Amino acid sequence: MILVCGGAGYIGSHMIKLLRAEGIDHVVFDNLERGNAPAVKDSRFEKGDLRNRADIARVLDQYPISLVMHFAAYIEVGESVKDPSAFWENNVIAVWNLLEESRKRDIKQIVFSSTAAVYGEPSMIPIPEDHPKNPANPYGETKLAVERMLGGYNDAYGMRSVCLRYFNACGADPAGELGEDHRPETHLIPRVLLAAAGRAPEITVFGTDYETPDGTCIRDYVHVSDIADAHLLAIRYLENGGESNQFNLGSGNGFSVKEVISAAKEVVGHDFPVGYGSRRAGDPARLIADSAKARQVLGWEPKFDDVKVCVQHAWNWMQANPDGYPR
Repeated sequence: MILVCGGAGYIGSHMIKLLRAEGIDHVVFDNLERGNAPAVKDSRFEKGDLRNRADIARVLDQYPISLVMHFAAYIEVGESVKDPSAFWENNVIAVWNLLEESRKRDIKQIVFSSTAAVYGEPSMIPIPEDHPKNPANPYGETKLAVERMLGGYNDAYGMRSVCLRYFNACGADPAGELGEDHRPETHLIPRVLLAAAGRAPEITVFGTDYETPDGTCIRDYVHVSDIADAHLLAIRYLENGGESNQFNLGSGNGFSVKEVISAAKEVVGHDFPVGYGSRRAGDPARLIADSAKARQVLGWEPKFDDVKVCVQHAWNWMQANPDGYPR
């Protein structure tokens, strides 16, 4: 049985939908601080907080867990700069709690949601897994700290892990059952669509003077369902005896901010206000993944590598759920 920590969140909820479809027994563990209970659907659910060791112990003693998945991090970069203490507690200490309680029960497999933020400002494009790690913010620092902790647990205790470094997660369940509902929303595609829906005054483009074809930042967008598929492959990789490893998850394609906005205008079928502001500190011009390793080792093949398709799925869900998940 698999313990899915943070399974009520954006990526976690898409993961548990896939586990249900595959008939894989699992239990969701979430404190619902930022997750959405309706997104859990028919999966078994246990409310609890990884910052509380007793909550973890209760669930691990109740279920025959053999593998743990972690989707329970705080993710907003700006928030990590303003309140690094909360990020170190939730993103690192809470994971240490989980690893310790797992180790006591001889659970030796973990799939960990990491991030391209571990790399910092890239020195090469596309970015391979062995690129130097120099995070530019506390969020990236906390994820890198856990990756290093997992390395130590592998060496000392035989706890094998797969760290999946996402680039820009986006889109929504193609069937329309699940979507992205962060409050406040900071990701580009949903913010563009909020402007398109008239629920935001405009979408602001930060910087038009980057060394890119149209002057705006280029990012690698990876569909949330493709991310879930990669996690399923990571589970199978570990269950088949695979050694601890790290993989980039990206489409390998780069789309600029202006290209995303243009795709959104095509999808929604009308214009909407676009504003322009100065560059934000710490925004690299290009971030594109080299995901060849995930394709070769895990056999991962993204199905939705066109940003327009990602925007269409996100728009479909937003149209059907204009207020997001019920609170």
